[in-house]
Amino acid sequence: MSQAALTFRLATPEDAPLLQPLVQSAYRGETSRKGWTTEADLLVGTRINVAGIVEKINTPHSAVIMAFSPTLGNALVACCEVLLKPSQKVGYFGMFAVDPTLQAGGIGRQVLANAEQYARSHGADKMEMTVIWTRKELIEWYVRRGYTVTDERREFPHEELAKMDGENRALVEDLWFKVLIKDL
Repeated sequence: MSQAALTFRLATPEDAPLLQPLVQSAYRGETSRKGWTTEADLLVGTRINVAGIVEKINTPHSAVIMAFSPTLGNALVACCEVLLKPSQKVGYFGMFAVDPTLQAGGIGRQVLANAEQYARSHGADKMEMTVIWTRKELIEWYVRRGYTVTDERREFPHEELAKMDGENRALVEDLWFKVLIKDL
């Protein structure tokens, strides 16, 4: 895909059914293997359901940002969540998904830059995220974009995984998150 500028808008609850398959395809199942962000060798099952996306959209200080490609007929090609923590002046970057057939073409960089700008414009002076510690290539991608890997470790939400549906499970033991942060 060319480096054409994406267009962005905030998601509404009505967008959740459109967003869920995009997020799922970027991380789980065989389709995710077409990209480089797959978690298919680590986890199986549903990454997030429609109700979970609606919850993110409706959470105070949270925005789910949708990215569309004008060169692809304004198709939805990526999304992310920015959860603002106003008292700490921090934005949390999550639920980042790019269509796996379009990864490695510059879409992710544009979405990340847009999310950082959104956080800045809403008072954040830092952006934080968590990445599964085994995802070294992904962590290196964020480091190249100015993020620093901290010494902080956060536990993987195995309980939440089990609540999603009966098919969800980890395929490997010892899953936990590294915390990355960037000054905005």
